[in-house]
Amino acid sequence: MKTTISLILCVIFLSIAAIHFYWAFGGKLFLNAAIPTKEKSEAKVFSPSPLATLFVALIFCAFGIFVLLKAGLVLFPLPLWISNYGFWFIAFIFFVRAIGDFKYAGFFKKIKNTLFAKMDTKYYSPLCLAVAVLTALLILFK
Repeated sequence: MKTTISLILCVIFLSIAAIHFYWAFGGKLFLNAAIPTKEKSEAKVFSPSPLATLFVALIFCAFGIFVLLKAGLVLFPLPLWISNYGFWFIAFIFFVRAIGDFKYAGFFKKIKNTLFAKMDTKYYSPLCLAVAVLTALLILFK
């Protein structure tokens, strides 16, 4: 069970990383649905730089490798505190992302009529909640 959950999470994390690498190196596909916009206009709430997007991609790669470590599919010595608290950190950040900022993102967002908001309701927030739950399950399967 631990191996299956780890592999599912790894595929999710590496897929998200691949999309961010694509965007970091100039790709535009799906970009308009990935960044929140203001309700009355198409003005983006923020515009991440290619370097910031690359950093996010690397973080998702690290998360993917980290879950493979939990399953024993990758062997790499980590400090004990990272092994103990890393999964709590991942579960927490994805749970908080699923809840959202109460304005643009998450299950409790106020702005619901933009392309991003619709995608967030249908895909992004449920995926974040699923990642949080799967990561919490990995914590239980010591």
